Amino acid sequence: MSLNVAIAGASGRMGRTLIEAVLRDADLKLTAALEIAGNAHLGKDAGELIGASCGVKITDDVECALKGCDAIIDFTRPEGTLHYVALCRTLGVKPVIGTTGFDDAGKKIIADASKEIAIAMAPNFSVGVNVTLKLLETAAKSLSKGYDIEVIEAHHRLKVDAPSGTALRMGEVVAGALGRDLKQCAIYGREGVTGERKDDTIAFSTIRGGDLVGDHTVMFIGMGERVEITHRSSSRMNYATGALRAAQWLTAKPTGLYDMFDVLGFR
Repeated sequence: MSLNVAIAGASGRMGRTLIEAVLRDADLKLTAALEIAGNAHLGKDAGELIGASCGVKITDDVECALKGCDAIIDFTRPEGTLHYVALCRTLGVKPVIGTTGFDDAGKKIIADASKEIAIAMAPNFSVGVNVTLKLLETAAKSLSKGYDIEVIEAHHRLKVDAPSGTALRMGEVVAGALGRDLKQCAIYGREGVTGERKDDTIAFSTIRGGDLVGDHTVMFIGMGERVEITHRSSSRMNYATGALRAAQWLTAKPTGLYDMFDVLGFR
């Protein structure tokens, strides 16, 4: 039996990639394609965005479109995602959330919704990135003393939040492995006379330019050596296939808030 899937932000870069991934997966069925009011693609066949008609029209009538869907995959913006989550909570649809940039209040809304529906939420659904996170956890435990930690991320010029959700998740994983609170030890950018680097801090640097899909490097810098763990994305398809894997994994879960470590069995 096919899993009925809705794609939010259908006409965006990630939305088009998700549509392509769903249409080529025999176990999934594209049931709805969503966009905001006023979008130039409303009413058009979603498949035409990737050059192959599929019979699903792009709509802004979210409540109507979600009826009959099993899952919605959403890589849009926090305000849109929270609107979708509220409707999913009512309709029993399971969200797969790749959106980043939520504040604490938004995260609480999602956590509360997960008491009634199953939700998969991750800053990055790439299997490779999540393997990288597991490697970082191991490295941090082994390099816990005498190493300074720097997180460097690079994305396309249109990305609106910084640091990336993936970079922050990398920082959280490293901080957790070291018994630190990232909110207390993070440094975001440097300027002017900053003084010597403080011990036990985790620093972030952000690069934005061109059409970079997503590069992330964590450096553990000691006296006389450094260890670098890097993941580079050359296509958004790896995010899409990971998100589809999460949607299929959620089918067996009635409620709860999960991430890709759960999906991949890393816990």
